[in-house]
Amino acid sequence: MTIQPAKLSDPAVRAFVGAVNAHDRDAFLALLTPDATMSDDGSDRDLAEWIDREIFSSHGHMEVDRESNGGRALVARYSNDAWGEMRTRWTFTVGEDGRIARFETGQA
Repeated sequence: MTIQPAKLSDPAVRAFVGAVNAHDRDAFLALLTPDATMSDDGSDRDLAEWIDREIFSSHGHMEVDRESNGGRALVARYSNDAWGEMRTRWTFTVGEDGRIARFETGQA
């Protein structure tokens, strides 16, 4: 059963999913620390390039199936125009300021 984004436990992660699903790049970037990093399937990627390709230009969308680690780890069905739908895992490192310093994703 899908968890509605508004019901996600961690405020930063909740806002992250909301920004992805609303295709709101500005809101998404506001959630990240200036030096935020990310990885996809275990490899660090260029954050700006990856989010443009995998989320914003390809209409990314997350449907969260499960959360753990206080809401900072998700299993979600992620879809975009490039790859279709896939089962993915997401983990987040949230700084003291409440912004996301790192996220990691990959096939679940």
